[in-house]
Order: sequence, then C-alpha cells, then structure tokens
Amino acid sequence: MISAADREKAVELIDEAVSNGASCQKACERLGLTERTYYRWKSRKIKTDSYEDGRPNADHSNPRNKLPAEARHQIIEVCNQPEYASKAPCEIVPDLADKGTYIASESTFYRVLREEKMQNHRGRSEAPKSKKPTTYSATAPNQVYMWDITYLNGPHKGMFYYLYLFSDLYDRSIVGWEVYEEESAEHASELIRQICLKQGRLTTQPLVLHSDNGSPMKGATMLATLYQLGITPSNSRPRVSNDNPYAESLFKTLKYRPDYQPKGFATLQEAREWVSLFVQWYNYEHHHSGLKFLTPDQRRSGQSQEILEKRHQVYEAAKEKYPERWNGRATRDWSLPDTVYLNPETEADRISSVGL
Repeated sequence: MISAADREKAVELIDEAVSNGASCQKACERLGLTERTYYRWKSRKIKTDSYEDGRPNADHSNPRNKLPAEARHQIIEVCNQPEYASKAPCEIVPDLADKGTYIASESTFYRVLREEKMQNHRGRSEAPKSKKPTTYSATAPNQVYMWDITYLNGPHKGMFYYLYLFSDLYDRSIVGWEVYEEESAEHASELIRQICLKQGRLTTQPLVLHSDNGSPMKGATMLATLYQLGITPSNSRPRVSNDNPYAESLFKTLKYRPDYQPKGFATLQEAREWVSLFVQWYNYEHHHSGLKFLTPDQRRSGQSQEILEKRHQVYEAAKEKYPERWNGRATRDWSLPDTVYLNPETEADRISSVGL
C-alpha cells in the first residue's frame, strides 16, 4: 500500500511534468501509475485534505449492495416451490422474469443456494460423475509402460509419418519405437510383441500398458495381443488430455531437439534414422530432470543409487569447506523415491474416498 507521502510526491511530479508540456498519460506511465489512479488521488486530496488511503479504515459492516434478508428468504422460498424444485437458477430467473418478477441475478441465486447447502443436483436425472484417473505405481522396470502416437511432418504439407513410442514409467526409458506411414492397431500389436521379446518379458510377469483413447490403442487386434501377452490395458479418461503426461512430455522433448526437422522428413527411412539417433541420445545421454538428472539408462541399470550417493558426498564436502554458503541449510536432496506413480491420488481424492 503506497504511503500518503509517496502519493503526494507522485502527484507533484506529474503536475510538474504536465505543466511543462508533457502528456499526463505518459507522465503517469513513467511512475508506473494509471491516469485513473492519479485523478483518484487528487480527488481524495480535495475531499479529505489528505492523501491517506481510505481502505483500511473503511466501514464494511453494512455494504450498500448487500442482499437484503427479505430477498434472501424469498430466493429460498421460490427454489423450494414444487414448480422450481427440479430447476436450476438459470431456468428459474428467466421464468420469474416472464411472470414480471425479479428477485436477484442468477449468480446471486447460486450463491445463496451454496451458502444454504442447497446447491445439489436438481432433477430426476443422475448427477454428473467425475471419474478419477486410474493410479499406477512402479517399483522396478517393466511394470508400467506408457505409449502414444505423434505426427512427424512428411515431405509435403498435409503428409505425415506416425511415430509409435513406448516408454517405461519407472526409469522413463524408451523401450520401443517405430515410424509407420499410417496409424493402425496391427502396427501397435506387432510392436508390443517385439518389445516384450526384446525386454525378455515372460507372460507371467504383470505389466500395465497405459495410453489414450485412440483407435490404434483400443483396436480389437491390439487388445487381443495384450490379453495374449498377459498385459493389462489402461486408457485415459475420455476427452482428458493430461492422463498420460509422461508420454506427452516425451514428445515435447523430441520435437524441441535442435536438429528436429519441423519442415518435414523427405522419406520414411530418414524419419526412422532421426528417431533412432534421438532414442540413443534420450536413453544414454539425456539427463532427465524427473530422475534428478540421471540418464534413463543409469536408472534402469541400477547405477542411480551409487551416482546420487557420490553427488551427496560432493555436496557435503563442499558444505564442510564453505559452510557460510548454506547458512545452516541442508544440502540438495539427491535421493529418488523407490516408487514412481502415474496419475497419483491427490489429497482431495484421499479425503473424498474416506468420506470426510
């Protein structure tokens, strides 16, 4: 809150600038003010002979626009009438207007109903249900995979190649990929078979494969292959784009690489060669921020604990040598959680699930 002295000084400077031919608007902008504020301060000085801000001492006990108690009771009474019991305020208010009656706005109706704990689902239809995303956790590689398909620009406008990309939740590594000329459940089915063979996965080992709701993800061929391999399919909620966040983040990393070809790849082979180099870089050279800047391969191969412990020792040695730089604070936390979650349950979800 600006003090009265600073307000007075600002008004004096603006008045001086204007008297010397400057624009009032430009003078105000120079001080980081608006013309409206400038004129409001001058007006207050004329009315109260002071530049003091009146808001701290203002009387808010009985605001002029407060809804009268009579109108509040009238809103509750109207909403409880049989003809309006199953209608929402957005229907009630226009209907009252047709009858020549105005009590309050729709927003006021809604506010009063909320305050009176009456803003519940009205009518005989079922209340809309908000489906929570399914939560998965991984404590080791090859427990939860995520996959999606993204476009790669082709040689001509409107022509695309399709990158199928599978990654592991635990270590974020890319476990399988391929570029095709079309989207199909058959291609996805063939690719997941290759991935399971490459990873040496047995059908007795539990594995969840999470994806969005695209047709290749939910095609009959793909689902049949997953069931045959003992893989549990999982899909995002309909029309929810952030239920597969790690896959979307991976695509952003891919398309923001300095050597990415936004103008398009000339051939399918060229696209495959570029993605192959990207996967090599991502798995073995990219220091992932979500892994405390380890590479996915370091996490996957079990080197993470040794590397992070060494970093911790380096920081502790530096703190011992230069304690003033930390000022009593702990050094950086280089630990990684043993369990990684996809769409973790929030505190609000936990509270609602136990009925609190």
